[in-house]
Amino acid sequence: MKDGTNGGVRETLSTLFETAYRTAHPAVCLPAHLPKVPGGGRIIIIGAGKGSAAMAVAAEEHYIATGEAGKISGLISTRHGFGLPTKIIEILEAGHPVPDANSIVGAERAIALAKSAGPNDLVLCLLSGGASAIWAAPVPGVSFEAKQALTKQLLKSGAPISEMNCVRKHLSEVKGGKLAAAVYPARLLTLAISDVPGDNPDEIGSGPTVADRSTLADARAVLAKWKITPSPEIAKALDDPKNETLKAGDPKLANSTYEIVAAPRASIEAAGAIARDLGYRTIMLGDDLEGEAHEIARKHAEMALEAKAKGEKVAIMSGGELTVTVRGNGSGGPNQEYALGLAIALNGTPGIAGLAGDTDGIDGGGGHHSDPAGAMVFPDTLARAAAQNLNAAKFLENNDSTGFFRPIGDLILCGPTQTNVNDFRVILVDP
Repeated sequence: MKDGTNGGVRETLSTLFETAYRTAHPAVCLPAHLPKVPGGGRIIIIGAGKGSAAMAVAAEEHYIATGEAGKISGLISTRHGFGLPTKIIEILEAGHPVPDANSIVGAERAIALAKSAGPNDLVLCLLSGGASAIWAAPVPGVSFEAKQALTKQLLKSGAPISEMNCVRKHLSEVKGGKLAAAVYPARLLTLAISDVPGDNPDEIGSGPTVADRSTLADARAVLAKWKITPSPEIAKALDDPKNETLKAGDPKLANSTYEIVAAPRASIEAAGAIARDLGYRTIMLGDDLEGEAHEIARKHAEMALEAKAKGEKVAIMSGGELTVTVRGNGSGGPNQEYALGLAIALNGTPGIAGLAGDTDGIDGGGGHHSDPAGAMVFPDTLARAAAQNLNAAKFLENNDSTGFFRPIGDLILCGPTQTNVNDFRVILVDP
């Protein structure tokens, strides 16, 4: 990311992005929240998500340092390519954003471990974004293939993650509080890294250990809203009251507690502090933005152009999770599509640069851990692209943001960051 082109501002953008995701790294945010080993018992560690392997490593190091390594054990599921070496806790890699066979294995083994907890034990669930796909345990009557196909439909529809998870919860034996039910009556503590707008526990990883606010009727309404016709087995499952999730007040949640150890707002604020030190006035648009990526980019570009016209030196920052309605056959993700939309809207205006990246290090693409995290935009982006006969509008129409940014060297290629607090976007205006 520091190849000399637009060198100074490129380095500044990189620093802001790195500050955002490093603030939420489990080694930084998790240790202070880890519980003591219960007297006469053990800690059974389960969990899933893009940050769960690093959470497992941080937990291991903590209990090794306290001399209690012999009293912990467990299994963590993470995304393919996100695994880390561990000494005690087993790491299983599974599919994301579309679940695979390991997603079922991991979920089923987690449920079995949860049920094995005795009266003196504590089940510690280490949860981070991505768990919805990484843990998959379809309800009876729903095949894994049908759930895979539905996930692909939802991903292409443009539905926000909260609505996707509403549907997935009601087709799962682990989501929507059902993992907590498996632990009961033993004690359960969930430590979570939030990747969802609003930091609602029932939306982080589809809320496997908490009460769910959504219903089967809500799930059916989501499919109708996005004009998705479910397979007969999916439709039947979403009509079956047995598949309703746990609700507030359910006695099986009585021994369950929940703490969020890292959230998007703290990461954005940490980056904002760096920007202010560099002389920028920060404009915080919130950590919970949703919407079509290229449309949000156009609105943000208007704000940047207005600030430029006023001669203001500002950093416009935001988080949340944008979406892409897939109409073409290109490659990319919402952050790259936002960046492409931003480049088009700014149209080479001097003094304005931007970055959009997913804090987990992977932004859509082919689902591989080497996919880009996002992209950067500079005043000469369109000119450098035109010199290579790259038409920005056509690439946007084909949802091929990766194909646009790769030849001009403006992709963010950092690999897995071992955390996940959603998207990070910044536009720097320096008249």
